Formats: sequence, C-alpha cells, structure tokens
Amino acid sequence: MVSNKATANKLYFENLDGLRFFCFLSVFLFHSFETEDASIKSNAVFYFIKETLFGNGFLGVNFFFVLSGFLITYLLIKEKKANNNIHIINFWIRRILRIWPLYFACVFYGFIIFPYTKILAGGVPSETANPWYYLGFISNFDYIQKGLPDAKGLGVLWSVAIEEQFYLAWPVILSFFAVKKFWLPLLFILAGSIVFRALNDVPILHEMHTLSCIGDMALGGLGAWLILESASFKNKIQQLPRWFIIMIYAAFVFVFLFRDEFLLSTYILRVIERLIISSIMLLIILEQCYARHSFYKMGNLKLATRLGVITYGLYCLHFIIISLTLGLTKLTGLNTNIWQVIFLETIIGLLITIGVSLFSYRFFEKPFLLLKDKFAFTTKKTTKAV
Repeated sequence: MVSNKATANKLYFENLDGLRFFCFLSVFLFHSFETEDASIKSNAVFYFIKETLFGNGFLGVNFFFVLSGFLITYLLIKEKKANNNIHIINFWIRRILRIWPLYFACVFYGFIIFPYTKILAGGVPSETANPWYYLGFISNFDYIQKGLPDAKGLGVLWSVAIEEQFYLAWPVILSFFAVKKFWLPLLFILAGSIVFRALNDVPILHEMHTLSCIGDMALGGLGAWLILESASFKNKIQQLPRWFIIMIYAAFVFVFLFRDEFLLSTYILRVIERLIISSIMLLIILEQCYARHSFYKMGNLKLATRLGVITYGLYCLHFIIISLTLGLTKLTGLNTNIWQVIFLETIIGLLITIGVSLFSYRFFEKPFLLLKDKFAFTTKKTTKAV
C-alpha cells in the first residue's frame, strides 16, 4: 500500500524496493556461473544451478518492465488529475536526470575503457556493437542484429534503451486522453504487442524487440489505471484471500522454473506467454502494495529494501563487475573447482557490485537525483523506474 509516511506530494510504495532488489538478483544469477572448464560444465550440480534453477533469471528484466509501466503510469495519472495536464518536458528532464548519467558512463566504459583493459589482460578487442545505437537509446535493435557485445557491460543496456523509448512516447500519448480513457491506448498497445509476436515468431524478437516488450509496460500501466480509477478493482485486490496470494507466487515460481517446457512449446503459447508472465508479475506488485492478507511484505526485508534503492546501479554495473571478477579469478587460479565457480566467484562479484553501486549512487547519481525535485509535481522517495 502507499505508506502513511507519504505526504500530500510524496508517494512511497514501501514494499517495492525489496521486490526490485530480488528482480536484480535474478538477473545477476542468470549472468553468473560462467566457466570454460568442460568438466565443470558437464557436472550435474552445475547444470542444475545454472540452467534449471536460474536459466530463466532474465525474467527479472520483464518484472522491471511491468513495474516501470505501473509506477510511471500511476504518477502520470496523479499529475493529470492534479493539474489537468502532463508537463511532458519536466517528465523527460526527470527521466534524463535519473537514467542518463550512469547509462552514458557505462557506454563510455564499454566503448572507450574496456578495449584498453582487454588489451592489458592479453586479449584482442573485437567489438561489433554500433555506438550510435547506444547513444540513441536503440541498442536493443543492435543486440537483435549482432548479439552480445564484446564489452559485456554494454549487453544489459538494451533494456534501458527500451525503457527510454517508453518514457519518450508514453507521456505524449497520455496527454491526448482524459484519465478515464487511459485504458484505450493501454489496450491498444497490449493488442499491438500480441499481434507483433504473432507475426514474428522469432525468440530474440519476442525477448528484445520494443513492440514485444512494450506490452509488459502497458499491462503495468493498466494495473495502475485500474487501481486509481476502479474502486471495485482496488477492493478486490485489497481483499485477496491468502490462499489466492500463495497461488500467485506458486505460479511465478512455476513459470520461473518451467517456462520453456510449458509456455514456449506451442505457437499460441509463445504468442501470449509474455502476457501470462507479466500478468502474474502485476498481481505480485498489486498484492505487495494493496493486499491486506499478505503472508509477507517485502518492506520487512530491510537490507533488500535498502539495496533496492540502488537497483539501477546494480543492474547497469553488474555485468561489468562479473566480467572483471571472472578475469581476476582466472588470473589467480580461483576458478578451477566447481565450488569456486558456483559460490566464490558469485559471492565476490555480488559484493563488489553492491559496493561499487553504493559508491556510484552516493557520489555520482545522487547529485543528479537531487535536481529532479525542481521538475516534479510530486516526489517519490523510492522505486524509481530503471
């Protein structure tokens, strides 16, 4: 629910930062457990952890998309109701101050610094990524065409590009509609996303193309609109029975572990699997924010909640740190046993990622974030969109 700590112009969803940290952790573990050792790769325990347990860890990105759609649409509705319009330029400035500084720092590292570090490590740079795609926030299309960049840190920025495309268009679209009619563009985008997937049954297009991913954000936005505009819908979420809430989380665990086997097995399911998964994610978000009979609220996890505030840095920086950690353990010979690959490298990478992200937030990102209030009709203390 919206915390009682919120003032008239401060909105604080107290359970979403912890949720966001676990979304990041899912992506982090998906990118972890890398090895060149054939005997480790063939080990049953290694395969279970990397492929079975965390093989769908990238779904954390899908969760980010749904969450962004929910939060951004929620705030835009609040703004339009308060002022009868949306100040588009101010919205864009707020997004720029949140996203651009660290994003372009990562782009600079990937294209300028990384090649030299690779040479120093005895490698040969072989970057195929086009920097103009990254400068223009359309790098998801570069990834679709060429695959993972040589600079692994660039590899996670495709989702930030899609979010920026969403932020550019969404306030403009909503400015043409009365709040009560916001459901029209939301359903249109959802339908268009499904049609795109139906006409393009290609895995990488389903995963990374804007017209496929935008359905997640539209569904999140629809959830925000229903909560704010439908008292009966909000009441149903508030009164969700505990058994149903448990079923929601059980469904998410099932999808996380068995997505390929059950949701990608037929053409029809592949077309709608993203809608199914994002619907489960939206129910988790709404349950955490509004349900009165939850068996657990993420806000009770204080460490995860505190780390959730720096999730954007954790996400943008983690692949860089993982790559550096792998180079370090290879240099020191600490990557020859399965326990080193599974536990040592992962723990070292996670701790360094958290440390670097805390430093980035405190000394690099925060000065820009403090400027956001000058351009906001309302200020959210937590859960900024990635």
